[in-house]
Amino acid sequence: MSRIGKLPISVPAGVTVNFDAKTNVVTVKGPKGELAQDVDPSVKMEVADGQITFTIDENSPVDTKQKQAFHGLYRSLVNNMVVGVSEGYKKVLELVGVGYRVSNQGNLIELSLGYTHPIFIELPKEVKVETKSERNQNPLLTLESCDKQLLGLICAKIRSFRKPEPYKGKGILFQGEVIRRKSGKTAAAK
Repeated sequence: MSRIGKLPISVPAGVTVNFDAKTNVVTVKGPKGELAQDVDPSVKMEVADGQITFTIDENSPVDTKQKQAFHGLYRSLVNNMVVGVSEGYKKVLELVGVGYRVSNQGNLIELSLGYTHPIFIELPKEVKVETKSERNQNPLLTLESCDKQLLGLICAKIRSFRKPEPYKGKGILFQGEVIRRKSGKTAAAK
């Protein structure tokens, strides 16, 4: 990951990046929100001329392999923060199955997934949710946020209620995701 860590991050207009060297915390503010991230002391970060660069601190007691891993990791995390506060992230989940429904009131989602009871999920205020149900179409659940990690965590939680299964193709899928199908039981071979 050290080759990724060497790439500079360009800061778009309207985004401010602050790095506190004493606490090793990066704060990124933009039109979509504000995010903060701790950075390991073995990685040095510099903000200058609309560019963010990361270098490895050679005097750090952490072993070389770990430093290189941190170098790429923190560069990717800060890049995700910059993209999130400027453009945002969006995930669309599709509910495939007979009787599967989704609705929302504000940030409270109600899922009907074939269980005897509906499932309610309260989303954090950082995540915007929109549901769409049309006749003869699978219901869609659209989630938007500036925090990529939080958005992925919420999508994984929602998917865990009905994972896609390979026999009928039912479950909660990302839009455009293709499930590798299996054939069911066949007639007895003679």
